[in-house]
Amino acid sequence: MNTRFYSLLLCFPLLLACQSNQNVHVSQVTSPINLYLDSDYISLDPVHIETEEEIFQLDNEMIAMVQAKLINNLNAQQKSQILLKHLFNDENVALTYSGNANVTASQAYHGKVANCMSLTILAYALADEAGMNISFQEVEVPEYWVRNGQYNLLTGHVNLLVKESDDVNRRIVWGQKNTKIDFDPFVAKKRFPSHEITKKTLLAMFYNNKGAEALVEKNYPLAYQYLKQATLTDNNFSSAWGNLGILYKFSGQLDMAEKAYDYAISLDRDNLTSLGNLALLLNKQDRRSEALPIEEYIHKVRVKNPYYHALLGNEAFFNKSYQQSIKHYKRAIELDDEQHEFFLALAKIYYMQGKLVSSRRAMKQALALSKTKDTTKLYIAKLNFLKVQETAHN
Repeated sequence: MNTRFYSLLLCFPLLLACQSNQNVHVSQVTSPINLYLDSDYISLDPVHIETEEEIFQLDNEMIAMVQAKLINNLNAQQKSQILLKHLFNDENVALTYSGNANVTASQAYHGKVANCMSLTILAYALADEAGMNISFQEVEVPEYWVRNGQYNLLTGHVNLLVKESDDVNRRIVWGQKNTKIDFDPFVAKKRFPSHEITKKTLLAMFYNNKGAEALVEKNYPLAYQYLKQATLTDNNFSSAWGNLGILYKFSGQLDMAEKAYDYAISLDRDNLTSLGNLALLLNKQDRRSEALPIEEYIHKVRVKNPYYHALLGNEAFFNKSYQQSIKHYKRAIELDDEQHEFFLALAKIYYMQGKLVSSRRAMKQALALSKTKDTTKLYIAKLNFLKVQETAHN
């Protein structure tokens, strides 16, 4: 389930430290007002947190584009297609995807680079300026992780819901006549349940992204400011409280970290990431009897999720436990044999073991399952590289 430049995705990372695996009791949850530590995260440099206006603001050029292409009598489906062609067509904006480009609508439009969050914000801002009836939806996808350095980031997914002016709902997927703007082929194919979310929740996700990014970069004062803003923007956004707990753990504030995790879990009992990070914290404090049922519960919930096994495989690979990594990825493939990323991972592992024939075989399977031109081109290059390596060793 890769995020590509043509996918309108919202990623809100939840840091998952290594392998985390309950249904935890939450005792005496601390009031959120007591979960802030302003005096501990004072930045020496000025910190500017983007306002809602700055995040969604359009400049004159963007407004002119809206007036020229989207202010007309066409229906919502047709306007959506025009908007998306303008954003991704090589003759116009020609946006490309970059996971690190967590930027505002204007920055994405003119910089021509955006991540999934920024694409969502940009498309919404332009459609809203055109008077289209558009809203955000969170899609209930299975847990899916990506690695960033020594951390795993759990990603979520949103799409945009466009309604016709006569309130007749139709789904809009690229090239189809409907209401959902969603460019992830995996999500569109699976038709996962979804629900509308407010603009303030999306803003909290944006701040949470920025905070997680700063956390990975070890800029703790900046991470604190963004994560605090996320919790202030939407006090019920569980993920941001969980990330605040991670920040406190990294800073040695273990008691506050536990309280933040507990509060995150009290808001969302299905927040497995905060449950897992709580278990890690309890183990760190030699509270094994409290951590064990949490780990057992999470494993039970996740065991049928192929991406969970891919996560374990990724962790094993990171730790150079290649045979264990292969075992986990093969289990992921048993559960879902249509994900090219799993076969790509196997190709990498076999290559690290010097098993070039097995690596090339796995790479061919990944290529057969690739869904986009960019991915196909990349996989062909990797496959050709492996062929050359195999020839050189024979």
